[in-house]
Amino acid sequence: MKMGKKLDIEAMSTDEMWQLHVEIGRVLSVRLTSEKRELEKRLERLHSESGIPQTKPAAAGQNTRRERRRYPRVLPKYQNPNEPSETWSGRGKQPRWLTAALKTGHTIEDFVIRNVEPNKNGTRQRLHKET
Repeated sequence: MKMGKKLDIEAMSTDEMWQLHVEIGRVLSVRLTSEKRELEKRLERLHSESGIPQTKPAAAGQNTRRERRRYPRVLPKYQNPNEPSETWSGRGKQPRWLTAALKTGHTIEDFVIRNVEPNKNGTRQRLHKET
C-alpha cells in the first residue's frame, strides 16, 4: 500500500472530506470490479480443469423465483345460507361469516353444502331430487 502525504483529517473542511469520500468510493468501485473479474476468470479456469459443468450466476436484480406449483382446484364445502355466494373450501383461515356464526352457537355442520356432485370440468353441480 502506497502512502502519499499524510492526511490531516481534523484540519480538512467538510467539502474536502466529502471529495475524499467520493474519490475513495470511485477507486474502491474500480478495484472491486477488477478483482471480481479476476476471480471469475480464475473460477472459470478451475471449472474447465476439473470438468465440472459451469453455471452462470444470476444477474443482480434478476428474478430467480420459480413458477408456483399448480394445485388442483378445491371445491367449496361450506356456504353462508344468508349469502349463497359466500363459500369456503375448508382450507385456510375461516371466513368472517363462518366465525361469527360459530360464535352464536351454530356448528360447522350447519353450513355444509349438501346435494352437490363435481362434474367433469371441476365445478360443483346440485343434484336434482327425484320425486
